[in-house]
Amino acid sequence: MPPTDAHPGPLRVLVLGASLRAESFNVRLASLVGRMMTEAGAAVDLATMREFEMPLYDGDMEAAEGLPDGALALRDRLEWCDAFVIASPEYNGSVPGVVKNAIDWVSRVRPQPFKTKHALLVSASPSLIGGNRGLWTLRVPLEHLGTRVYPDMFSLASAHQGFAEEGQLADTGLQRRLAETVTAFLSLVEADARYVCLQRRWYEFLGDRTEATVTQRAED
Repeated sequence: MPPTDAHPGPLRVLVLGASLRAESFNVRLASLVGRMMTEAGAAVDLATMREFEMPLYDGDMEAAEGLPDGALALRDRLEWCDAFVIASPEYNGSVPGVVKNAIDWVSRVRPQPFKTKHALLVSASPSLIGGNRGLWTLRVPLEHLGTRVYPDMFSLASAHQGFAEEGQLADTGLQRRLAETVTAFLSLVEADARYVCLQRRWYEFLGDRTEATVTQRAED
């Protein structure tokens, strides 16, 4: 039977503000990205880390009690989505412990829900580099787990001055760049979600020739 559209309806995207602080710049950035995606026609599940309470990962605790409710709740919302966005702060040049801990817990679920999901990483920080170093660190465990992390990332520097009153970015150039990144990311996710023949296969040299050999993905 020839391949058909595998996923009717809008794309489903989990947008996670990966901070516990209620007034976090990254929660605000996640909200902005969520609005952009909703306006583009996606079904958005907007969440914050406060919704997924879990202790520090402990193998003995896992063996005795299983996974905590917060990890299972995050697993459920990851399974629902076609793709996810993480708006993450940077702590001491790296990924926040609460984010890494959540990844460690959820990665224990079988089947492992990060595998083959598309992810977009964004950050906001009062610093002059906008938390970008933390995003490079965050890529490592996600890509190790099979997540298809989008190459382009977005970091908002001087975030304490970065938002206009209506929630948009104060710099129109940055607002446009974020919108372009979000649009391009959704286009990629749509191609993967809609066309079954591409879901588990890839062209090694896609730009070279259309008759390039089709091979299975490495994570299979």
